[in-house]
Amino acid sequence: MENYTNPPYFNLTMFVNLGSYRYPTFVLCFLLYAFIVSANLVIILAISQEKKLHEPMYIFIMCLSINSMYGSAGFFLRFLRDLLSDTHLISRSACFTQVYIIYSYASYELTILGIMAYDRYVAVCQPLHYHNKMTLKVVSKLIVVAWIYPSISIAVCFYLSSMLPLCGNKIPKVFCANWPVVKLSCIATLINNLVGMFVTSSTVFLPLAFVLFTYVKIFLVCRKRSSKFKTKVVQSCVPHVVTFVSYSITLFCDVALSRINVEELNRFLGVILSLEFVVIPPILNPLVYGLKLPEIRKTISRMLSCSKHDKEAKP
Repeated sequence: MENYTNPPYFNLTMFVNLGSYRYPTFVLCFLLYAFIVSANLVIILAISQEKKLHEPMYIFIMCLSINSMYGSAGFFLRFLRDLLSDTHLISRSACFTQVYIIYSYASYELTILGIMAYDRYVAVCQPLHYHNKMTLKVVSKLIVVAWIYPSISIAVCFYLSSMLPLCGNKIPKVFCANWPVVKLSCIATLINNLVGMFVTSSTVFLPLAFVLFTYVKIFLVCRKRSSKFKTKVVQSCVPHVVTFVSYSITLFCDVALSRINVEELNRFLGVILSLEFVVIPPILNPLVYGLKLPEIRKTISRMLSCSKHDKEAKP
């Protein structure tokens, strides 16, 4: 009975039997992961090496890319292995590690987007005070807060879930998630639910509300300004808006799926919807910022041209 209430392994039940298609699927997913790593690494190198990009907005973009690589590693390294496996069992420790990485990645993304919204708010609504308010010291403090608070709050949820006695081991996903584990509990989960609601409110809904508030203020300021000013604001804010909206939609899909019986849906649809928030933002972020912001685009072009010249110069 003890082994039953504390299963040493979890079974990820949403994997589809791909048969002979598992190898092409593995190659496709591996290339996707390689693209995510490469694209985000290019953004990180471009910003870190170019002194002109050592400004708050670009530093926050680099943090997004670092977070994308962190979250992608937490998901893809296990997922690629499972694609080639006939069984989809994951040890208890590995499962909770993946839960922590994926949920902290999701929280980091929102807190970083929140401080990016504050940066855009100060730049547009208080331009004369921007350099006084957004110093490198302030930026460093904001980044530390954006990383530390989610780390602690997710760790509390992680600890509470890991202490639950479980009456089952089936998780209806292709990766480990906190709520499906909590639903396997043999005892009441009131404390887990209350802490989960608090953490969700503080790391998800609060940043979302703050971003919406800042953009309402930016919109009100832009209404009274010239078309040239509006164009400049749009150019600097559109990448952040696209990132924010896309991430909010993908996160909403995952939250909605966690509250319904996923196995009643079409299995392919359930898998696709559950993968959105760990796949789409890490792909979209470097594309949006790398292609839309001219300074980053110029730096990347310069890096690629220098690399090409170095290769040609070698005998």
